[in-house]
Amino acid sequence: MRPKHNLLTLTITLLCSWSLTKADPQTSLINKGCSQYNATNLSNFYQNLNATLLDLKSQVRNDSKHFATAQSARGANPVYALFQCRNYLSNSDCAACLAVADAQIRNCSAGSNGARVIYDGCFLRYESNGFFDQTTQPGNSMICGSQAANGATAFNAAAQQVLEDLQTATPKIPGFFAATKTQVVGTGNAIYAIAQCAETVTQSGCLDCLTVGFTNIQSCFPNTDGRAFDAGCFMRYSEKSFFADNQTIDIAPFLKQGGSSKKRAIIGGVVGGVALVVILLALFAWFRLKKKPKKLPRGDILGATELKGPVTYRYKDLKSATKNFNDENKLGEGGFGDVYKGTLKNGKVVAVKKLILGSSGKMDEQFESEVKLISNVHHRNLVRLLGCCSKGQERILVYEYMANSSLDRFLFGENKGSLNWIQRYDIILGTARGLSYLHEDFHVCIIHRDIKTNNILLDDDLQPRIADFGLARLLPEDQSHVSTKFAGTLGYTAPEYAIHGQLSVKADTYSFGVVVLEIISGQKSGELRDDVDGEFLLQRAWKLYEEGRHLELVDKTLNPGDYDAEEVKKVIEIALLCTQATAATRPTMSEIVVLLKSKNFMEHMKPTMPVFVNSNLRPRTDTSTSTASSTSNATAATSILSAR
Repeated sequence: MRPKHNLLTLTITLLCSWSLTKADPQTSLINKGCSQYNATNLSNFYQNLNATLLDLKSQVRNDSKHFATAQSARGANPVYALFQCRNYLSNSDCAACLAVADAQIRNCSAGSNGARVIYDGCFLRYESNGFFDQTTQPGNSMICGSQAANGATAFNAAAQQVLEDLQTATPKIPGFFAATKTQVVGTGNAIYAIAQCAETVTQSGCLDCLTVGFTNIQSCFPNTDGRAFDAGCFMRYSEKSFFADNQTIDIAPFLKQGGSSKKRAIIGGVVGGVALVVILLALFAWFRLKKKPKKLPRGDILGATELKGPVTYRYKDLKSATKNFNDENKLGEGGFGDVYKGTLKNGKVVAVKKLILGSSGKMDEQFESEVKLISNVHHRNLVRLLGCCSKGQERILVYEYMANSSLDRFLFGENKGSLNWIQRYDIILGTARGLSYLHEDFHVCIIHRDIKTNNILLDDDLQPRIADFGLARLLPEDQSHVSTKFAGTLGYTAPEYAIHGQLSVKADTYSFGVVVLEIISGQKSGELRDDVDGEFLLQRAWKLYEEGRHLELVDKTLNPGDYDAEEVKKVIEIALLCTQATAATRPTMSEIVVLLKSKNFMEHMKPTMPVFVNSNLRPRTDTSTSTASSTSNATAATSILSAR
């Protein structure tokens, strides 16, 4: 009986020891970043920052929350903050991780109006603008362990499968968190893995974020552990246990057809008993977790200094997906190529853009430009480039598919009149956010150059996604504009660019203003109104504004009882601010986002007279086609008309 007693005593002692020593807030710092911009009023800013962080601490400690948001908007320097623990941490460990994050995040330079810190166990971020719905941002990256796995082939296959399953299942799980343990066939080892998204994002946003994370973390294979991080999600795998077995969940119900591999064994649910050997291994694993991960090089707010390229697709797979680029699958035609609907072998529907081969070499420039610029651009209001294909003279781009097609069909085409005011407002705001990201939040400034209604696609929720970056240009940091030949679509083009070739972010601002007027009115910018006045849209909008008759511009398909008249007036005036004749007087896109969200439009911000770029006369300068322009537009010209 004695030996049994000793074994029982040892087991109880180890269990107690595990209970006492397992407390670990997992505060190994993965990444930190600080905004390069400072608050305008430090006293007001710190008052708001302290208030939000205190609120977060109260929610985590007193309400035992693992996820919390807070905001304080007193004065001109508001602060929004978000904190999230990994679900497997205890309440005390979660609070401890927040305490460490709180101290670390204050190490930014005085008045930095945004910062974030990412640990194994938690994530803390604050900004001067609302960001709770953001998922992917520049700098999304990974950090890999240094030890290679035994049986690399089997390990790679198992890790690839479990992370792919987590990518699929986590967005469908309430709370956006999943933890799994997967046996590696033939090795006796297991892979512990988690995926988590911020609880404030949408299901589609969570999926987008984890898709980027899954792509990044694969660079760690066959190392035994890796982490991927982004603005709205976190993914981790390891051969060592970093959470208890009884905290795994069965993700099979959240996978299509109950899972995709017979070769793996997902251990889910609560483990009923813990063997002595498992306890010893867990203790051993915990001590090994103390090993610090490799540091990332300094870079932007998330630490990335090197951009990754897109996925490369095989030509024969894309040919098969589009049924040999059959016209029945054609979604649209453009100056640089046609777009087809394609269904890949795994069932994923994509948009396949087959670029037209040109003798001037512009096609290759177009391909290189679009791939390099947007393969690393991730924002909920921008169409995501999934990959590309280059075979012989063929150049193909693969995008996420938007079932609702482009905005112009809802304004002027077969779906005309189907958008209500709230939907139109959301499209305006989302487009502004996408452009603001390109101009100010991406690691380099990108000018789109071809903002128009048929380059704004709508997702399943009718949210806007800016598409077609074939004409996009980078703006050097030390320059306010670049000089270049005109390329775009006349009718949406800023006068200083169309006439003098002076390209700046304010050219996109002008185009955005024209698009806003189209959304409100249902009238195309480049078409004369079919009435006695025969005015172009911008001319008409300015005349009605001057006469205080804003609401006569509103699309007649909208019911006056379904929109707020003052809000519509405000948006019209914002559009006219965007189309002012002088580029310097136009607001930035980030300012436009603030104006759109503001309840009170600033009275002193009165628009000045715009000019309109007409496309019906002979060219005055070199012409260039738009990626979606017709032949007539390609030879269209520029004349400047006052808006009166």
